[in-house]
Amino acid sequence: MALRSLWHDRSGDESTDDGHYVVIDGRRWRATDPAIPETRRQELVDVLMAWRREVGRTRGTDEESAARAGVQAAKVALGERGTPPWWEQSEDERRRRWSAAVALP
Repeated sequence: MALRSLWHDRSGDESTDDGHYVVIDGRRWRATDPAIPETRRQELVDVLMAWRREVGRTRGTDEESAARAGVQAAKVALGERGTPPWWEQSEDERRRRWSAAVALP
Protein backbone atom coordinates (compact mmCIF):
# COMPACT_ATOMS: atom_id res chain seq x y z
CA MET A 1 0.00 0.00 0.00
CA ALA A 2 1.33 3.41 -0.91
CA LEU A 3 1.49 5.73 2.09
CA ARG A 4 -0.23 9.06 1.71
CA SER A 5 0.55 12.28 3.50
CA LEU A 6 -1.36 12.80 6.73
CA TRP A 7 -2.65 16.02 5.19
CA HIS A 8 -3.74 14.48 1.86
CA ASP A 9 -7.04 15.93 0.67
CA ARG A 10 -9.29 12.87 0.41
CA SER A 11 -12.25 14.78 -1.04
CA GLY A 12 -11.40 13.55 -4.55
CA ASP A 13 -11.47 9.87 -3.58
CA GLU A 14 -14.29 7.84 -5.03
CA SER A 15 -16.70 5.77 -3.02
CA THR A 16 -18.86 2.85 -3.97
CA ASP A 17 -22.52 3.57 -4.72
CA ASP A 18 -23.58 2.13 -1.36
CA GLY A 19 -20.99 4.24 0.53
CA HIS A 20 -19.50 1.19 2.24
CA TYR A 21 -16.08 1.54 0.60
CA VAL A 22 -13.75 4.23 -0.70
CA VAL A 23 -11.62 3.57 -3.74
CA ILE A 24 -8.07 4.91 -3.52
CA ASP A 25 -5.62 4.30 -6.36
CA GLY A 26 -7.94 1.59 -7.67
CA ARG A 27 -8.06 -0.30 -4.38
CA ARG A 28 -11.23 -0.65 -2.30
CA TRP A 29 -11.04 0.14 1.44
CA ARG A 30 -13.84 0.01 4.00
CA ALA A 31 -15.18 3.51 4.63
CA THR A 32 -15.35 5.12 8.04
CA ASP A 33 -18.78 4.79 9.64
CA PRO A 34 -20.59 7.98 8.53
CA ALA A 35 -22.77 8.01 11.68
CA ILE A 36 -19.81 8.81 13.96
CA PRO A 37 -20.17 12.37 15.28
CA GLU A 38 -17.47 14.60 13.77
CA THR A 39 -15.74 15.41 17.07
CA ARG A 40 -15.50 11.72 18.00
CA ARG A 41 -14.36 10.80 14.47
CA GLN A 42 -11.55 13.35 14.72
CA GLU A 43 -10.54 12.02 18.15
CA LEU A 44 -10.35 8.50 16.73
CA VAL A 45 -8.37 9.64 13.69
CA ASP A 46 -5.92 11.40 16.04
CA VAL A 47 -5.54 8.18 18.06
CA LEU A 48 -5.07 6.16 14.87
CA MET A 49 -2.34 8.47 13.61
CA ALA A 50 -0.56 8.36 16.98
CA TRP A 51 -0.57 4.56 16.87
CA ARG A 52 0.70 4.60 13.26
CA ARG A 53 3.61 6.79 14.36
CA GLU A 54 4.21 4.33 17.20
CA VAL A 55 4.37 1.44 14.69
CA GLY A 56 7.11 3.32 12.85
CA ARG A 57 8.98 4.07 16.06
CA THR A 58 8.84 0.47 17.30
CA ARG A 59 9.33 -1.34 13.98
CA GLY A 60 11.48 -4.43 14.48
CA THR A 61 11.19 -4.40 18.28
CA ASP A 62 9.12 -6.39 20.76
CA GLU A 63 6.84 -3.34 21.16
CA GLU A 64 5.72 -3.34 17.51
CA SER A 65 2.90 -5.84 18.02
CA ALA A 66 1.35 -3.66 20.75
CA ALA A 67 1.51 -0.65 18.43
CA ARG A 68 -0.15 -2.62 15.63
CA ALA A 69 -2.87 -3.69 18.08
CA GLY A 70 -3.46 0.00 18.81
CA VAL A 71 -3.90 0.70 15.09
CA GLN A 72 -6.34 -2.20 14.88
CA ALA A 73 -8.38 -0.92 17.84
CA ALA A 74 -8.65 2.56 16.33
CA LYS A 75 -9.62 1.18 12.90
CA VAL A 76 -12.32 -1.01 14.50
CA ALA A 77 -13.68 2.00 16.43
CA LEU A 78 -13.86 3.95 13.16
CA GLY A 79 -15.70 1.05 11.52
CA GLU A 80 -12.90 0.50 8.99
CA ARG A 81 -12.22 -3.01 10.31
CA GLY A 82 -14.00 -5.59 12.39
CA THR A 83 -16.86 -8.01 12.06
CA PRO A 84 -19.64 -7.42 11.31
CA PRO A 85 -19.07 -4.30 9.17
CA TRP A 86 -20.73 -1.10 10.41
CA TRP A 87 -23.56 -1.27 7.87
CA GLU A 88 -24.67 -4.61 9.35
CA GLN A 89 -24.70 -3.32 12.94
CA SER A 90 -27.66 -1.82 14.76
CA GLU A 91 -27.51 1.84 15.73
CA ASP A 92 -26.80 0.83 19.34
CA GLU A 93 -23.97 -1.51 18.29
CA ARG A 94 -22.43 1.21 16.15
CA ARG A 95 -22.66 3.75 18.96
CA ARG A 96 -21.04 1.34 21.44
CA ARG A 97 -18.24 0.63 18.95
CA TRP A 98 -17.23 4.23 18.38
CA SER A 99 -17.84 5.23 22.01
CA ALA A 100 -15.54 2.56 23.43
CA ALA A 101 -12.29 3.83 24.93
CA VAL A 102 -9.32 3.55 22.59
CA ALA A 103 -6.05 4.22 24.37
CA LEU A 104 -3.32 6.51 23.12
CA PRO A 105 0.22 5.14 22.93
